[in-house]
Amino acid sequence: MGKPSGSWQTNKETVRITVKEVEYAAFSLARKLMPYDEPIPDFGTRFPKILESCIETPHVTYSKKNLYPRFVDKASILFYLMIKNHPFQNGNKRIAIMSLLYFLYKNGKWLEISNNELYRVAKDVAESTPEDRQRILRSLQKLLQKYGIGFERENL
Repeated sequence: MGKPSGSWQTNKETVRITVKEVEYAAFSLARKLMPYDEPIPDFGTRFPKILESCIETPHVTYSKKNLYPRFVDKASILFYLMIKNHPFQNGNKRIAIMSLLYFLYKNGKWLEISNNELYRVAKDVAESTPEDRQRILRSLQKLLQKYGIGFERENL
């Protein structure tokens, strides 16, 4: 796949991912490309409304202001919530990775990072405590900037 172009700048036109896209792109690809030792159950067995919350949270506003204004904020919280909120019975880290990659791709961005390194990061997120949330999100933002392709760099 070619390297998409884009920028980390605040973008009011961020393209969202949908439940159907997670089912097709992320879920199916995670099942096919990242099988590991544990199977991923059928998509229909996911926990109700949790996935929807995970993919809508990056776009939440309060008093007409985005709670996650920069693209890097949106991508980080999406990845974090797809792991921590556990929308599926199994395979949440793998589906979170594929959902993040699909979200980046839809927005003309990409990551140049090994699968093993990205999975290690997903495991770190999964093992973190709720008290670590802000630290983990900052760490994810830095990781996205370090390995991001087609992004304008920002100071975090």
